[in-house]
Amino acid sequence: MNTRPLDLSRLRVFPLENRRSLTTVEGVLLDPDAPPRPIPDAVASRVAECAARIRRARELGGGVMLIYGAHLLRNGSAQILGRMMAAGWITHLATNGAGTIHDWEYAWLGRSTESVRENVPQGSFGSWDETGRNIHLALIAAGLRGEGYGGGLGRLIAEDGVELPGAEELDEALRAEPRHPLAPARADALRAILANDLPAGRIAIEHRWKHASILAQAFQHGVPMTVHPGIGYDIIANHPIFNGAVIGRAAEHDFRLFGGSVEALDHGVVLSVGSAIMGPQVFEKSLSCVNNLRLQDGRPIVSDHAIYVVDLQDGGGWDWTTGEPPKTNPAYYLRFCKSYARMGGEMHYLQCDNAAFIHNLYRLVSA
Repeated sequence: MNTRPLDLSRLRVFPLENRRSLTTVEGVLLDPDAPPRPIPDAVASRVAECAARIRRARELGGGVMLIYGAHLLRNGSAQILGRMMAAGWITHLATNGAGTIHDWEYAWLGRSTESVRENVPQGSFGSWDETGRNIHLALIAAGLRGEGYGGGLGRLIAEDGVELPGAEELDEALRAEPRHPLAPARADALRAILANDLPAGRIAIEHRWKHASILAQAFQHGVPMTVHPGIGYDIIANHPIFNGAVIGRAAEHDFRLFGGSVEALDHGVVLSVGSAIMGPQVFEKSLSCVNNLRLQDGRPIVSDHAIYVVDLQDGGGWDWTTGEPPKTNPAYYLRFCKSYARMGGEMHYLQCDNAAFIHNLYRLVSA
C-alpha cells in the first residue's frame, strides 16, 4: 500500500448561509429572568448545596471553574452565564472545539447545527467557508499577540473583526528575529496569508447576535475562557485554511491558563456540565501539574475543593459519594464520573438537564 495524506487544500467549501441549520438563537436562548425549568426535588437539594459552596468559595477567595460541553450553549445558557460572570460567580470557563464553533455561528449567523447524517455522504458536512476561515483568522491573530483560543475568538466576536499584518512585515520580522518567541506564530501567519490571499489590516466581521456568545461575554467581563480542542475533532479541519499548528499553539496557551485557575482552586468549586471526555481528561492532567509544582515549592496540594458533575446519564446507578465502583461494575467505565472522583475534594454527580441546572443554580446563587 502507498497511502498518502489527503490534500485538504483542494477541499471545496460552501457559504454558511446556504446550510440548513437546525437551531436558531431565538429558538434556544433562555431569558435569565424567566422562571427556570423545574427539576426533581432530590436534584434541587444538590443544586442548593452547590450554590452554597459557590458562595463560600468566593468568600474564601477560591475560584469557580465551569467546564462545559457544546450542548450547554446549544441549550441556550449564554445570557445566564453572562450574568454569573458579571456577578463574579464564575471565575473561569472552559469548553471544547465544538463549543466554540456553535458559539461563533450563533454570534455571526444567528443559527447553527447541521445534519451529520445528511451532509457526510454529500461531502458537505463541516465544509462551511466562514466558520473554518474566521475561527482560523481569530487563532492566527491570537498567536501573533501571544493569546490563546478562547481569548482570541472571544475578542474577534466582541470586537467584530481582526487585524492582520502584511506578508512583507511578517517576512521581515522572521528574518530579523528568527529566535523570537513569536517566530513560529509569525511563520504560520505568513503561510496562511500567502496560501489564502488574506488581506493586511483590519478584516471586519460583524456579529449581530454576540449576546448569544459565551466567548464574547467572557472576553467583555475579563473572565479567563479556555478551549481544549482535538486535531481533526472539529469541522474547522474541513477547510483549506486548516492549520494544526495554529490550533495547537492556541490550545497550548489555554491549557497553561487553565492550570493557572486550578492553582486558585483551594476552597473552590468545579462545575463540569455535559463534558464527558474533555473536562475530566484536561482537569486531571492540569491538577497533577499544579500539585507537582506546589510540592516542588514546599506547598500543600490543592484541597478543600468541591466538584459537581452534571449529565443526563444516570451515573451507572452508582452512589459516587461512597467511592469508586469495582471494575466489574459498568459504572467504573464512566470517565466523567470516575476521573473526577479521583481528584480529591468532594465529588457529587447530578443527573440533570444542563441548562435547567445552570438556570436553577443562577437563581439560587443570586438570591
